[in-house]
Amino acid sequence: SLGDGLRPGCLADATDRGQIQETVILGELAKRALKEGVQIIIEGPGHMPIDQIEANVLLVKKICGGAPFYVLGPLVTDISPGYDHIAGAIGGALAGYWGADYLCYLTPSEHLRLPTVDDVREGVIITRIAAHAADIAKGTSGALDKDIEMARARKNLDWGKQISLSIDPEKARRYRKESKITGDKCTMCGKYCAIDIVNKYFRQDKARPKVK
Repeated sequence: SLGDGLRPGCLADATDRGQIQETVILGELAKRALKEGVQIIIEGPGHMPIDQIEANVLLVKKICGGAPFYVLGPLVTDISPGYDHIAGAIGGALAGYWGADYLCYLTPSEHLRLPTVDDVREGVIITRIAAHAADIAKGTSGALDKDIEMARARKNLDWGKQISLSIDPEKARRYRKESKITGDKCTMCGKYCAIDIVNKYFRQDKARPKVK
């Protein structure tokens, strides 16, 4: 892994002279490594405004000869301690769409303390969501399949299927159980469930005799 010691540590440093110069050097090192048959990946920035992510990913991929690119987020804001995993997932989804090959997961405790096991789990899950979103946007084969299945399960109010398709079934199951709902609806809309109402109308329409 060719690290980037001059990567931006805050948004104000993103895409500055030091970062770009180091990227050029990383490109030279990548070329030397590949010439000798050494496999490498390139590390990327950790803090970056949304509007600079595309340019940075394309620049690194170009300068480093298309070598696999690993981004540390990037975090799209610096004011999210306790929620840095979310800020990183936003940047990661965009970076993944524009060509980053690996996403570094962030935890809720980033910049605050060492992560707990629960922090790590939450960070990994939300980073998987970012990667999945990027794969969908890129048209990766099969990426949308589970989302289509989820749409059908929601139409059918099939809660077991919805939970099994969830990226975190344990949490989805717990939320469903905590709502103490009866029947096939949820506590968000209850008897005003739009899906249930529409399904009933469609069933009634199918039952009507067709006018010849």
